[in-house]
Amino acid sequence: MWCKPLGHDRPIPGDPVNHPSRMDAVQSPIIPVVADLIRQHPGTLSLGQGIVHYGPPPEIHAAISEGMAQPHSHRYQAVTGIPALVEAIAHKLARDNGLDVDDRRRIVVTAGSNMAFMNAVLAITQPGDEIILQTPYYFNHEMAITMAGCQPVLVATDQDHQLQPAAIAAAITPRTRAIVTISPNNPTGAVYPAAALEAVNHLCRDRQIYHISDEAYEYFTYDDRPHCSPGGFAGAADHTLSLFSLSKSYGFASWRIGYMVIPAPLISAVRKIQDTLLICPPVVSQYAALGALQRGVDYCRQFLPALDQVRQQWLTALAPWGDRCTVAPAQGAFYLFLRLNTPRSALDITEDLIRHHGVAVLPGSAFGLDQGCFLRLAYGVLDPTTAPLAIDRLVAGLQALT
Repeated sequence: MWCKPLGHDRPIPGDPVNHPSRMDAVQSPIIPVVADLIRQHPGTLSLGQGIVHYGPPPEIHAAISEGMAQPHSHRYQAVTGIPALVEAIAHKLARDNGLDVDDRRRIVVTAGSNMAFMNAVLAITQPGDEIILQTPYYFNHEMAITMAGCQPVLVATDQDHQLQPAAIAAAITPRTRAIVTISPNNPTGAVYPAAALEAVNHLCRDRQIYHISDEAYEYFTYDDRPHCSPGGFAGAADHTLSLFSLSKSYGFASWRIGYMVIPAPLISAVRKIQDTLLICPPVVSQYAALGALQRGVDYCRQFLPALDQVRQQWLTALAPWGDRCTVAPAQGAFYLFLRLNTPRSALDITEDLIRHHGVAVLPGSAFGLDQGCFLRLAYGVLDPTTAPLAIDRLVAGLQALT
């Protein structure tokens, strides 16, 4: 075993402590950075992390008790998920997403949809390949691509954060392996219309690349905007990977259950990845997820009016700011993406809001926007009674900037 000599203060050639790592190229996750600042300033209201204000349905408790009472539930289970949960997911996909799981598709239960995305990237790429992201992107997607030794290729959305299919097509190269879309969108709250998603999906089909569709916020849409699942398009089964999560819709953040629907030829690769990283998703969480899905989507939808009310409270409070603080249309998820007319950096303003005004947001630079000052505001953690205090603090902070 190699040991560093006592008293040696200078790096040694070949010193493993100082050896470069692939992690050196990966951005630091912004959530822990902001969380550290919040801990230093007790009483801060956090609008940083994307969570909802409610918890899971009570039906999970009976499902856990029944599942864990089975004699072998404490042992490793199927790599791709317990059969009862996979079956419940298949019913949900057919009902809500127009996705029929047949011999051309497979369901894989994962430890959250972040793991589903990592599975997807590792399964379809080799080091040096490219994956197209829309900017602003979800930072964990960019991080996963970089960790895999691949290159994120960034394509700007328009001024309302909508897809630009022509620009996406122009960004495809011989190294491109996939195009990623997130709808409803994190961080902007944009909802992509079916026509735009279909254009991207057909582009992937024609160029023989994959469409990775992240649909973690599928139930969070407002103003009568429908959610569209690209995997439900005719002919999409062979090139579409659809990612879902219970973290948001069922208040399941810490339970870490998501799932992916993938073309059948990818199942061998995904099994290898998941068996290596996880062996199987936590069984107790899988039974909890089964109880949640048995309770049904009406559980999630009962909270939408209150979330929409909070969204409207924010939009009303920010409207008088005009071009000093603009908000693009946000008809989905539970985020507002603010653009401030200021020369200051988004990170500087984020720190200022925490230190002096007791409210936390995330800087747009974490989502790939280095030009201009953008902030992501996550209002899912608020209900109509708690939103006014957060609004007052943020507005006071914005006023102090002028």
